[in-house]
Amino acid sequence: MSQHVVVIGAGIVGVSAAIWLRRAGAQVTLLDRAEPGRGTSHGNGGVLAAAGVAPVTGPGLLRKAPGMLRDPEFPLFLRWPYVPRLLSWLRRYMSHANDADTRRISAGLAPIVSDSVAQHKALCADLGLEDWVHDSDYCFAYTSRAAFEAESYTWALRREAGFVPEIIEGSAVQEFDPAYGPQITCVARLADHGFIADPGGYVRALAKAFEGMNGTIKRAEVEDITILDEEVTSVLTDQGPLPCDDVLLATGVWSKPLMRKLGINVPLESERGYHIVFKDAEGGPSRPTMMAAGKFVATPMAEGLRCAGIVEFGGLEAGASKAPLALLRRQAKAAFPNLTAEEEIEWLGHRPAPSDSLPLIGQIGTSRVYTAFGHHHIGLTGGPKTGRLIAGLITGQPPNTDLTPYHPQRFDR
Repeated sequence: MSQHVVVIGAGIVGVSAAIWLRRAGAQVTLLDRAEPGRGTSHGNGGVLAAAGVAPVTGPGLLRKAPGMLRDPEFPLFLRWPYVPRLLSWLRRYMSHANDADTRRISAGLAPIVSDSVAQHKALCADLGLEDWVHDSDYCFAYTSRAAFEAESYTWALRREAGFVPEIIEGSAVQEFDPAYGPQITCVARLADHGFIADPGGYVRALAKAFEGMNGTIKRAEVEDITILDEEVTSVLTDQGPLPCDDVLLATGVWSKPLMRKLGINVPLESERGYHIVFKDAEGGPSRPTMMAAGKFVATPMAEGLRCAGIVEFGGLEAGASKAPLALLRRQAKAAFPNLTAEEEIEWLGHRPAPSDSLPLIGQIGTSRVYTAFGHHHIGLTGGPKTGRLIAGLITGQPPNTDLTPYHPQRFDR
């Protein structure tokens, strides 16, 4: 196949797409301003959250939001100088906080995430990378049965997607995992999940395997995309033009300015996410755990225990805030009272959050410019499936998944 595809963005989505494109026989150039796996794909919680079908914008969020912002122990923060720039997106985002939209979004998320472990294993097949994907439970820890039942709406969405939890209560919780503090009295355990113990290293290993498939990786800053007679002809970079037949945008939240150059205004914001790695930790959980009260996930990783979460809105330019990291540290040490570590490593990254919580996957008109970004909280989970779907679309192998919910021009309708 002489088809040349330029994939912009070397995170999990872009690298996955590049591998599946090479498997289909396309010539592929993977383009990024940094090394593969150095951005958002590096800092996620590492969980392959197959049950991640519930958007943040559930019914009642609008009523609860003011109290969340006033509560110093709730993991939601705003950088107030940024709020005027956020308002247009926020109005559209909060408009989906109702039952009908939540169910529609959940139905759209399920095909992307529900077979995550199998999709990661398929991506790694024949590449010698199978050991990167770890099978595991995924647990949700609560202070009480009542706290679990308070999330019955979300659990109903998960059950509808095929994920039914085993409930562990009372003294059985600490028998199940001694790392949990005494305030954790109820755990909802989901089987058939997984995790990646070093997400950034994983993406870099995939990128190296892609090069071994005669794929090309180039570091350059993308400045524009050239369209002639309504079809793409090249990608303009700071190192000159790169001719191509097709282009895939997989640059997360940084896709927005490139989409604007193509005449499409995507309601996309950065949901600033934090993590702390407790290096060489002892006293942490033995399996990935979502701590429901703090809305953060704790995952045992190669480097130590990674606690990742917190929602902050404040754009791309500002540095890390102290308060979210302090809260995450307090909550981690309360959840795991025997946690010790040699060092603590802090990180801030940018989750790409479309106003309707669904990724943008598809072709822009007939331009042969394709999109695969906007995965919000499901980037690592859904990256391989998204890459496989978009590679099939680009190479003329129509996917057996309806891509209508993810259409990149749906916001213009």
